[in-house]
Amino acid sequence: MTIWILFAVFVAPAVISIAWRASTGQTHWRDASHGSTGQAPDPAVMQSAIIQVYGARTWGSRGGAAVHTWITAKRANADDYERFEIIGWRLRRGESALSRRRGNPDAEWFSNRPVLLADVRGDDVDAVIDKLEAAIDAYPYKHEYKTWPGPNSNTFTAFVARRVPELRLDLPPTAIGKDYLGNGGMFGKAPSGTGYQFSAFGVFGVLAALEEGIEVNLGGLVAGIDFTSLAIKLPGLGTWPSWRRSEAWIGEKTPNVRVPRSYAATSPNSAKDQH
Repeated sequence: MTIWILFAVFVAPAVISIAWRASTGQTHWRDASHGSTGQAPDPAVMQSAIIQVYGARTWGSRGGAAVHTWITAKRANADDYERFEIIGWRLRRGESALSRRRGNPDAEWFSNRPVLLADVRGDDVDAVIDKLEAAIDAYPYKHEYKTWPGPNSNTFTAFVARRVPELRLDLPPTAIGKDYLGNGGMFGKAPSGTGYQFSAFGVFGVLAALEEGIEVNLGGLVAGIDFTSLAIKLPGLGTWPSWRRSEAWIGEKTPNVRVPRSYAATSPNSAKDQH
């Protein structure tokens, strides 16, 4: 009975999601789009500082189980955004896996539309960006990358979020690698900063936090319950009901975004606020 429960909760949702993804036609990665999705405010219009975190399904069948996440920031009166993320293939060229460049904050990730996971804006956010950049500089795996169990792009985003609790970042269950604590040991803060977690090298663990709820990690697959939105978290399928949380399934439906309570001067829930 226990084996069947584990199969139903952890394996079956991931298999269904991956199979659905594999059955859909996808553009070759060379022809994939990286165009803007219009979710980030125009810096020419909004002069105040802002931090945003995005997540998008990865390219290919792996996108049925995992997302790629990144962080963007714009200081007050800046002309453009700076984008921070881990890109594994940069290591093949002898470069750091950490990409830090000015560019499109809300671009599609190989034709996959990103979901806005956190939005922090206002007059006080420049000070938060200072903390953000310090955390990015402290990331210890700039020259190391493993798709599973980590360190990967989601390990980076979670590492930074733990050191910048103002984000109150609730990473989706599809952010495989977020629970990899590495040299940090087996106990640490949850990425949102509102609770704690135990994690054995990102392969097995338990998390309990006000923001994330309760999560169980088994083999890198995460299932759990989010009490703040009365939603369940499933491997591959994400958070359900997705329209009440900041995580969408494979479909095109874009959910409402919950703004972190700290440093949130304006809400991005409406089109007026978005642009």
